[in-house]
Amino acid sequence: MLPLVHHPDYDAHTVADDHRFPMRKYALVAEMLQAEGHAFIAPVHAPENWLHLAHAPAYVSAILSQTLDAKAARTIGFEMTPAIARRSRAAVGGTCLAARLALEHGAAVNLAGGSHHAGPEAGAGFCVFNDVAVAAKLLLEEGAVRRVAVIDCDVHHGDGTALIFAGEPRVFTASLHCQENWPRTKPPSDLDIGLPKGTGDAAYLAALETFVEQALATAPDLVFYNAGVDPHADDRLGLLSLTDEGLGARDRYVAAACASRAIPLCGVLGGGYSTDPRAVARRHCGLVAALN
Repeated sequence: MLPLVHHPDYDAHTVADDHRFPMRKYALVAEMLQAEGHAFIAPVHAPENWLHLAHAPAYVSAILSQTLDAKAARTIGFEMTPAIARRSRAAVGGTCLAARLALEHGAAVNLAGGSHHAGPEAGAGFCVFNDVAVAAKLLLEEGAVRRVAVIDCDVHHGDGTALIFAGEPRVFTASLHCQENWPRTKPPSDLDIGLPKGTGDAAYLAALETFVEQALATAPDLVFYNAGVDPHADDRLGLLSLTDEGLGARDRYVAAACASRAIPLCGVLGGGYSTDPRAVARRHCGLVAALN
């Protein structure tokens, strides 16, 4: 079966259920997939030296010691507790493990991750450490891959990933997002497609085809796919109008495009902010269905 990476620390229980970020979705995703017969592989918590590959040591230290100043914590959107630090390190470790498993098996999913707003010096938008950036840099440093593509279909622009890999020719960053959505400042990825507010399934999937073909034309050894479900019409923070069927078609298209070229795919969950955490979790499970 498709390798799935999960750690109980993905659900930081210090975050209240009425928070805009539905933290419970990680436990619910695991519960739903276990009910379908899936088993999980547990990652290690990313060691500090891995985090330094994508982030300034002073920032990493402030997170791990819970000494980040209050303004920076507000920008991230979480109080910096030990549980948040553990969660963030576990998610990075999960994407690193899923990337290795994808190289071995052709595809794998970390049932967390996609924290694409975390940049070199700071976090933002519920993103503490940029798990995809750390994993890509780790595999490049080890020589496990020579070229990587990041296909980011979260509804928000992947600004942190763009900043971390600016000027890095071995990593192609691509972001398909709602142009009118946050963040207001969008540093350039190698490929950016900003969709108008209210875009539905048909227009989205047409744009996706061009987007994915351009990213895969760079001949990466590994694709990191951010499968955020926040383009859904019911998402509180999305502004696009995809249906469940549209999200499923998106995930299947990306999976098939990579498989047809024998390019390993490492999937991460990305964002999803509907008021019903079970609905969000069900949509995230669609990524696993698309890759199985």
